[in-house]
Parts: sequence; C-alpha cells; structure tokens
Amino acid sequence: MCPESDDIESRASSSSSENGDHQQQHLRNVYNPENDGDEFIHRFIRKIQVGEEVVSLGKIAGPIVITTLLLHSRSVISMLFLSHLGKEELAGGSLAMGFGNITGLSVIKGLSMGMDPICGQAFGARRYSILSQTFHRTLCLLLLISIPISILWLNVEPIFLRLGQDPEATKIAKVYMAAFIPELIAQSLLHPMRTFLRAQGISTPLTIAAIVAVLLHPLVNYIFTIYFQLGVEGIALALACNTFNINLGLVIYMVISENPLKPWHGVTIISIFQGWRPLLALALPSLLSVCLEWWWYEIMLFLCGLLDNPKASVAAMGILIQTTGMLYNFPFSMSASISTRVSQALGAGQPSSAQRTAVIGLLMAFAFGLSAFVFMTALRSWWGKLFTDEPQILHLISTVLPILGLCEVGNSPQTAACGVLTGTARPKDGVYINLCSFYLIGLPVAIVTTFQLEMGFVGLWAGLLAAQMSCVCMMVYTLIRTDWKHQVKRADELTLAAGGNDDLETSLLIDTDN
Repeated sequence: MCPESDDIESRASSSSSENGDHQQQHLRNVYNPENDGDEFIHRFIRKIQVGEEVVSLGKIAGPIVITTLLLHSRSVISMLFLSHLGKEELAGGSLAMGFGNITGLSVIKGLSMGMDPICGQAFGARRYSILSQTFHRTLCLLLLISIPISILWLNVEPIFLRLGQDPEATKIAKVYMAAFIPELIAQSLLHPMRTFLRAQGISTPLTIAAIVAVLLHPLVNYIFTIYFQLGVEGIALALACNTFNINLGLVIYMVISENPLKPWHGVTIISIFQGWRPLLALALPSLLSVCLEWWWYEIMLFLCGLLDNPKASVAAMGILIQTTGMLYNFPFSMSASISTRVSQALGAGQPSSAQRTAVIGLLMAFAFGLSAFVFMTALRSWWGKLFTDEPQILHLISTVLPILGLCEVGNSPQTAACGVLTGTARPKDGVYINLCSFYLIGLPVAIVTTFQLEMGFVGLWAGLLAAQMSCVCMMVYTLIRTDWKHQVKRADELTLAAGGNDDLETSLLIDTDN
C-alpha cells in the first residue's frame, strides 16, 4: 500500500516541482506568513508553478509537434511521386495506403500506447529497469503482431476484388502492400524507442532524426521510383527507408548519449517474458480506442459515396480529413506531453502536480481549439484552392470548414484529456467514451442529418461535431471525478506488477543524481 498524503507528497519529485519548492521556501523565509501579504505570496507561488508547468509541457510538446508535422509531410511527398506515375498507380497506391493504415500502422500505434503509462510512472518512481523491460516486451509484441498483418497484406488481392474494387487498381495495391511490409517492421521498432525516450522527457533527438530523414526522403523516392523504375513498389520502400533512417538516428543517440538509462540495461531473457499482463491490459484497450477513432473517418468516406454527388463529396472529404489530420498534430503533441508529465508525477507520488498538469494542459488545448476555429473560419474561402480548382468541391469545403473548426474546439481538449487517461493508465475509460460518443451519438446524428433531414455533406460533419462535443464533455466529467491520491496508489501497484531490478535502480539513481 502507498503512504498517506503527507508521505506521498514528500517522495521523489521532478525537477520542475523541486524548483517550485525551493522558490516557495525562499519566499517563506523572506516574508512572514502571519502578515497580510501571505495570500499574495501564495498567489504568486501558484503563478510561478503554473508558468513552470506551461514551460515543461511546451519543452516536451514543441519537438513532438515538429516531428509529427515532418512525419506527416512524408505522406505528402509520397503522394506527389505517386501522382506522377499515373492515374491507375495513384488509385491503387491510395487504396493500399488507406488499407495499410487501418489494418497495420494503426494497430502498431495503438498497441505501443500501452507502454506509455508504465514507462512514465516507472521513471517518476525511479524504477528505471522497468522502462528497459517494458521496451523489450513492447518490441516483441509489435513484431509478433506484424506476422499476421504481413500475411494479410500478402493476400490482399482477393479481399479487394471481393469488395468490388477495380482489378487494375487492385493489382497495383497488391504490389504496394508487399513492399510496405518493411515499413511495418520499421514502425514496430520506432514506436517503442520514441516512447522510451519520451517517458524521460526526451523528444529532441527524434525531431533531429526526423528532419534528416525527411530531407533525404525526396531523393530516396527519386532513386527508387525513377532511377530504379520500381514504381509504386519504390514509393513503399522509400517510406520504409525513411523510418529506418529515423530508427538509426535514435539508436546512435542512445549509444553515444551521456544519459545513463539505456534500453538494454537491466534486461534478461527471463525478465522479457515476465510481467506481460500489465502491458497487455493497457495495450489492448489503447488499440481499440485508436481503431474506433480511425474507423470513424473511413465510415465518413463510405457515406460520402451514398450522396447525390459522390465524386465531389469523396474528394472534399479527403481534403478535409487531411486538414483535420494536420490540425490534429498539435493536440496530439500536447496529449503526449501531458501523458508524460502526469505519469511521471504519479510515479513520483505527487497527486497535486499531476492534477495541475491535467488542468493546465486542458486549458492550453482548449485555447488551441479556439484558435483553430478562428483560423479555419477565416480561411474558408480560399483553403480549398490549395488542393483543387473544381467549383463543386470548393463549395463543399468552404461550407464545412467552420464546422470543422468547431469540431476542433471539442477535439483538441478531448485529445488532451486522452493524454491524462493514458498517463493515469485508464485506457478502458477512453474506449467507453469513444464508443459512446462516436458510435452511439455521432453516427446516428450523422445518418439522420445527412439522409432524413437531407443536409447531405454538411450532415456528416454535424454528426462529427456531435461526437466531438459529447466526447469532450464525458472526458472532462471523468477527469473531474478523478481521485488523484488513488491514482498514485494505482501507479505504485502498476510499477510493482511490471517488475524491476533493485540493483539497477540504485546504480542509475546514483548516476542521475550526480
């Protein structure tokens, strides 16, 4: 069992909270707490703590924003090369990319999220070997799940034909999917490494590696697609090379870095095959939560095909999904930083610090959501012209952009709230909320407004708006009812269940303190 609140708050703290304590003690030494200025001093201290938390979140989120935008740009570069190969190649490649994202990359991403709370809380508790052991367990899990996914991808042709896809596009998609398997392996290596570093508050090395890899990406695409004339196969291989370059950069950093914590420390064959239950208990709900959200947009695309003008609707929906995906990079980065800070605070036995991080992070995310609404509304008349000059598509985009902006007002804080749930190791709550908001509320609203109320394309986005607003309300309600001291006890139980090596903890504790 965990100590009571006084003992909980006195455990090992993060550097930002230690600085805040030193400043608070200094102010108490200078001013007499009995005088009338005591209330002013406490307000001043709270402002310092808020400022420190904003800076701490920004230090983690800033590099992640840059990294996610860079990784997003890879798809844009690949699509540009794909479009120059021809219409059939573009259709087949786009079909394969969508199928690969839904059946493969989303699975890898979702399962890897089970690693986040364990590593963050273990780092906060200074049980460092748990990070290394969880890294290897997650790596094994992702590589194992890649086997059936690869088999599925190699047999994708009969699936596409049975679904009524064009035979020529299906043949091209089959070639792409086979060449895309190395990217699946590369992603299985990337996600555990980035989580291992992010749990320690380290995100800059990934950004640097991504910058170098993305700068090389056009050249690699040219070599594979034009010089070697591999076509769509070359585009898939170029993506894999890009990810392997990022992985290589992270491995080099971990080898030469002065940081004493390495993923190969405190790991034995026996330790890798022990303690899987906590990881799976977090990974499977995280996977389901990611898939529920990704599948929603695929359903939106499917419903577009049932409208009066399906070609224009599908094209407009594709552009708008790309737009919301670009905007999503910012709240996603905030969510990752919140998850890291909350899990570290809980592992260190600081419930009040974890709560403060959650509140400040939500407010920052809400501010971004409002900014996104203003941005999309202001640019509604010409944003679509960046992608097309088709009048029907431009009309649909300009009509829906303000609704998309309103969706971001809900999506941004609910994404940040997901980070809190991840940091507190409660992915099941996220699954229930996503299932209820998107499929029990949003989907019926979308169907009714689109077809029965005859709102058409706008009705689909009205359904998404209903889903996002109900989702953020349920998320906030869940966080308001959170017992933070109880979450500290759960963090202790989770790190104990995940294992550890006391000798390694002691040696690394000495190194990090020095």
